[in-house]
Order: sequence, then structure tokens, then C-alpha cells
Amino acid sequence: MSDSCNSRHFSWLMKSCFPNNQHPPPHHPTPTGTTNMLTRTTISSLPDDLLLECLSRVSHSSLPSLPLVCCRWSQLLDSPTFQLLRHRHNLLRLTLFAVSISDGVIFTASYRLNNECSWKICSFLPANDPVFEHGSFYSLFSHSRLSAIGRKIYVIGRTGMLRCDTWTGTVVPRRGPVFPRKKFAAAVVGGKIYVAGGSARAAAVEEYDPTSNTWRVVANAPRKRYGCVGASVDGVFYIIGGLKLGGASGNEMLVARGSRASDAAHVYASSMDLYDAVNGVWLRSRSVPGGGCVVAACAAAGEIYVLSSHAVELSFWKFNGSRKSNGFGEWCRIKSPPLPAQVRLDSTVRFSCVGIGEKVVLVQVNGCIDDLLRRSGRIERGLKEGLVLVYDSAAGEWSRAADLPEVIRRAACVCVEC
Repeated sequence: MSDSCNSRHFSWLMKSCFPNNQHPPPHHPTPTGTTNMLTRTTISSLPDDLLLECLSRVSHSSLPSLPLVCCRWSQLLDSPTFQLLRHRHNLLRLTLFAVSISDGVIFTASYRLNNECSWKICSFLPANDPVFEHGSFYSLFSHSRLSAIGRKIYVIGRTGMLRCDTWTGTVVPRRGPVFPRKKFAAAVVGGKIYVAGGSARAAAVEEYDPTSNTWRVVANAPRKRYGCVGASVDGVFYIIGGLKLGGASGNEMLVARGSRASDAAHVYASSMDLYDAVNGVWLRSRSVPGGGCVVAACAAAGEIYVLSSHAVELSFWKFNGSRKSNGFGEWCRIKSPPLPAQVRLDSTVRFSCVGIGEKVVLVQVNGCIDDLLRRSGRIERGLKEGLVLVYDSAAGEWSRAADLPEVIRRAACVCVEC
């Protein structure tokens, strides 16, 4: 990659900015005395603010080529100003990404609601790095969690982390969490990633700063959970559902004192702990009305949406997470997804819940509901793997989107603005 640009790059840039120009501009004769001056002018002479304004208007399909032009362009694309300008020009779209990892290969599928009728699949090999070469690559990221900051997806594994650039398709390793984790909660609060649960060694809540590529412990959770889900609204990190992990800590003993082991397990599966990441304090824990086991959860439009499984039904709830409103902390039961009633979900069927604007997307990322139906003695068919359902919070109705591609299995999902 060169450090500077030449006039050919400027010509290519103009074509990218104006791809549908049908009529060339009229020709104006150039004064003789200015010929030498014009030939010496290149795009390298433009100041950063002017160059950023030009680059921010490039079509989405040309973005992967920009960082390859020169180091300066690559650095400008990584600046917060570039993302801000793309947003200002209405060139950013909320996109659903599903990431699946096999031995040495990362598969991604992207889908834009209301804009596309099918998923776009991409597979690529990570960059040359020792973390990708040994045989435990799959085990490191087989139960990973996803978080998105800007256009970049962070794939958080047991002891490692990958950063995927949705514009350029590059994958680079980042520093992993302090404590090994599996099936934990993760969410982004204020441009930083928070993780909790999934560790038998500690109840620590960790914070990741993408600017310095460092992790630090910021708090200890009141409950040690396994299989929990993370979400964030209004500066609060929600650690939702899961199973009890290990013995009771000091805070846990206060929560579960006087209750039986089965009752304590029920408390974990249907409750959520709230960590105020801005002030560094824990808020009062909340529980899903009616109990049950949290199957999936996410944040959308200032609300926490929770899908809960009971012995004979599924229930869908929203929790008011806006701390400035009078209704903060209130639960409301809403229309359940169109899944078979009286089917108890088990570990063979897994869902991922993602908030995209004012919509909630429920993705079946593992298992087959038909198998559960047969075991339940029912005869319904057609609910195969990869079911994608969309809940419109404004209309209060569910609809069906394009099924997840067959190559994407055991995936984790996230919404990216790119």
C-alpha cells in the first residue's frame, strides 16, 4: 500500500461518486498559463476534511477498495468522522448479520429488512496469525457472542476475540477477555463492550475499550450465570436469564436465602441483573412476570424484549428500559411469535433475538422444530431450521422474512449500521 495517491485515484473516485452520470460535463478550454499548475495537482493535496467529504459519498460496493489505495485513505476510513458523514448523507443502513464459524473459516450472511429478499453470503479466511493456525480455533469461538461498534463486528470467544470489518471483509485478532467464558452475556454501552457470566472462576463484569484494545474488570455480578443473554438500553447493561453457575457468592446468598435449589434455579432462568455502566452501580434486579425460562432477548427502541418458554407455551414480553420515563421497569406482555403452542423448547432448538430499529428479529440459529413436534406427538410440519420472524413494535404484528441460509448454522447474530 502506497503512502500517497496520484491523479488516477482521483479519476476513479469521481466515477465512484457519480456512477450514473449519463452526460459528460461541457469542455472548457484551459488557459495556457495554468497547464503546468493543473498537472501538478493531485488528490493528495486535498486537506483531510475535503477528502473525507469526497470519500464519504462513494457507493457501498466501492468501499472495500478505498483502504487499498494508500495508507492515508485507510486511516481516514477508520476515523469517526467518516462514519458520521456516511450517516449524514443517509448512506448507512441497519443490517442483520449472522456469523458462523467452522475450522479456520468464518461464514457471514447479511440481510437488510425491507430492502432485500434474500441473504448475502460471504466466507473468508482470517489474517495470518498464530491464533488462527492451531486446531482449537473452532473451540475458541464455537459459542461466541457478537457485539457491533460502528461498522465492525467483534466476535468474542472463550479466551480470544476477532474484529470483522463489514466494509473491507478483513478479520484481525483482538485481545480476549481476562477470564475464560462460554455462553455469556455481552452488549455495547457507550462505545465499549461489556461481558458477564459464563465463567466458573469469577463473577466479574469486564469492559473492553476498542481504542486501546484492553479489558478491565469493572464490577462483580450479584449472580454467576451460565447461558445468559446480554442487552443494553439507556446506559444499563442487562444480564438476562441463564442457569446458576457454581456456588453462591456473598451477594447471591442474600438473594437466595431461604429458598430451595430448584427455586434458585428458577430465579436465574427468569430474571435479569441491571448494571449501570455509567455510574458503576447495580440497580434492582427484575424478573419476567409468570416466570419461565428466557429463550432469547434483545434491546430495541428503548425496550428490552424477552422470549420466555414455559411448560406449555411461549410468552413474549417487553420491559421499559427508558430511565427518564415514568414507566421505567414496567413489563408488558405482547403478541407471541407464530411458533407451535404447547411445545417446550430444549437445547436442540436455539434462537437469537436482534433489535433493528423499531423491529425485533427472531432467528432460529440451531435445531429443528419439526423434531420437537414429532417428539410431542403433533403432526405439524414446515418449520425447518433457519426460521426468521420479524416483530414490528409499531404495528404489533409478526411477519416472516427470508430463511437463514443452510450454510449458516449455530450462528450468532447482531445488527450493524454499515
